[in-house]
Amino acid sequence: MSTKLPSPDTIFFIFLILINLTGFLCFFSDKRRARRHRRRIPEKTLFLTAVLGGGAGCLLGMYLFRHKTRHLSFVLLMPLLTALWAGLAWFLIPLLQKL
Repeated sequence: MSTKLPSPDTIFFIFLILINLTGFLCFFSDKRRARRHRRRIPEKTLFLTAVLGGGAGCLLGMYLFRHKTRHLSFVLLMPLLTALWAGLAWFLIPLLQKL
């Protein structure tokens, strides 16, 4: 029996969906923890999620939950990281489709 593996561009797309969902949920969880005066998710973890490709999910969570919107570093870096990953995806997906 032969099993067909997903194409590289499909794997990349699934990765981006999962990392963005992770970023969104991190912002949701951190906002909830902040309201309940619980232990918070470190800011470097939130940024790491964006650096790894979850910037769009982080950005959506940031503004949907109104969380970290007063922090200049988040307001400037989250859109920048999102734009960088969008550009990277725009460049990589055609290359991955050729594999």
